[in-house]
Amino acid sequence: MLTKATSILSDPLVRATLRQAWEDSEPGPAGGHEEGGFILRDSGGNLRVERWPRGQQDSITVPAHRNCRISDQDIVATFHTHPNTGSDYVQEPSETDKRAVRNDPHMKVACYEGEFVISARTIYRIEPTGQVSEIAQTKDYFAEG
Repeated sequence: MLTKATSILSDPLVRATLRQAWEDSEPGPAGGHEEGGFILRDSGGNLRVERWPRGQQDSITVPAHRNCRISDQDIVATFHTHPNTGSDYVQEPSETDKRAVRNDPHMKVACYEGEFVISARTIYRIEPTGQVSEIAQTKDYFAEG
């Protein structure tokens, strides 16, 4: 069954942008940095991605996004990478990641599908409630595009 979240991920532009963000984050045992962005839908239903400023090794700052909008476009999802694969780093969404999504007052609208966290093995989805699910295997997702 194709959900709204998987429909967003299957968009060719979204897939290409997430692949580029993953590569830009310099994945490996150490030395990578988080990349992220907003996935937006315009009034015509088209998706586009607006990337955030580069993050740190294990954090990223989300730009202002009042009322789940950037300019005149709805934010339908957000994403960020977990590029560091060393034993000191967590690949799955952290408690901080889950709280950030769950407690963000500006993301409490019906069009927001949650945040995708891209790790070396798995792409996770943090639902607006803070619940986490595995949505795709990273290598398979990037190979499909």
